Amino acid sequence: MPGRILIVDDVATNRIVMKVKLAAACYEVELASSGKEAIEIARRGGIDVIIMDMLMPGMSGAEATRHLRADPATSSIPVVLVTALEEPAVRLEGLEAGADDFLTRPVDEVALLARVRSLLRSREEERDFEERSGWLSVGVDGSGGVSTIPPTALPGFGIASRGPATPGLAEAPARFEGARPAALPAVNGRVSLVLAGREEGAVLAKALASSFRETPRVTDREGALGLTEGEAPDVLLIDADLDGPNQGLRLMSELRSRPTTRHSSCVVVLPPGDSERAATALDLGAADVVHRPLIARELAMRLRTQLARKERADRMRAALDRGLKMAVIDPLTGLHNRRYGLHQLERIATRCRAAEEPVGLVLMDIDHFKSVNDTHGHPVGDRVLTQVAQVMRDNTRLQDLVCRLGGEEFLAILPETSPAQVQAVAERLRKAIEAMDLRLSDGARLPVTMSLGVTMLEPREDAMSRALDRVDRALYGAKSGGRNRVVEIDGDMRSH
Repeated sequence: MPGRILIVDDVATNRIVMKVKLAAACYEVELASSGKEAIEIARRGGIDVIIMDMLMPGMSGAEATRHLRADPATSSIPVVLVTALEEPAVRLEGLEAGADDFLTRPVDEVALLARVRSLLRSREEERDFEERSGWLSVGVDGSGGVSTIPPTALPGFGIASRGPATPGLAEAPARFEGARPAALPAVNGRVSLVLAGREEGAVLAKALASSFRETPRVTDREGALGLTEGEAPDVLLIDADLDGPNQGLRLMSELRSRPTTRHSSCVVVLPPGDSERAATALDLGAADVVHRPLIARELAMRLRTQLARKERADRMRAALDRGLKMAVIDPLTGLHNRRYGLHQLERIATRCRAAEEPVGLVLMDIDHFKSVNDTHGHPVGDRVLTQVAQVMRDNTRLQDLVCRLGGEEFLAILPETSPAQVQAVAERLRKAIEAMDLRLSDGARLPVTMSLGVTMLEPREDAMSRALDRVDRALYGAKSGGRNRVVEIDGDMRSH
């Protein structure tokens, strides 16, 4: 996987060691010796991932990350901070600044490369969405980059250590105080906890509750696999050894293959120092990995980061869907356009041929439409088109396809219909158009009529073009015969 990595460290030896590891994996590497230099390089563009030392003179890694996140030009670049310190407070400072992950020195090469691969995959998916949809970096927060949760948006947990500790949790479960100042809003999103012990899940859900508007749900393997589309969480926290060695990893793979949960982010919980399985989890598609003991505030930050990414991905996916829809929809009438209509006609014809069922075609043209535009203006002409389109929707079935071919010309494709039924539909449309009550600004009624040509695409016909030629001739016959009428031409080119 190609990628351009920026290594930021004030110690030259550290930069060289990291460069050797990444270059050996065929990544393109750039170097910076300070946070300020890193920001300047990132702003020039082309950087895919930043790996930065946490403790540097002048500007720390956390401070540089805050600057990167505040700039729309650099806010979407993944940042991994590196430190020799094991203290949770150091990780929290970096995560609250917007870092995507932390690596501890000496850096494990397997974990490093797996994390880089994971971040590059996410970045490529995002770019792919943007290129396909033409939607240019409208972030979750409207700033143009990946939304990050600012430090002030994170609740402080203020956990009092009373009573025996629960295995796997760094805090005692007995009491959780001062979870969130009133001015700090919780974030939206569904989180599900799939842990080996229900008790641990309940304690953790309580500790995390103040970070999310919806309290995290505790579930098990069967519950996760039984989720419906409306119940699917945005993020799943999954124990790698759920009900046996690596069963959580298998569950994650299964969930990512299912339509209901394939877009959910997965965060995998691992034992301390298990870098090999951390790499495996990331390569299997985990969005993040966390090691025990679990620290509630750090976990909240990681989950909130995944929620922000998920929301951004959902927005881009929706934008792509809208773009695809706009590519096949006529923006004025809301009907399908010519390209979609003719493409679907081929598919419908193929299906009906196999079932030996005919397809009815009705080609329609608004009478004297040019004079409407010339006399009353294009806004009135647009009203005529939109009202005609609505009449067509109201007088056809759900399985029928009506499209605007262009200008004032429309095509209705009616599968599984007899010639008599198609003739009846065409006549019903003609009468409904004639009965439209369209008023001008002075209150006068604007009469609108339509000419319609009808033919049948028979199962035995291999060439769809012949049927289209017939229906076009039928429409010409309706217009030349006085307009506001229906003319049918059958497969033998006989007019009715």
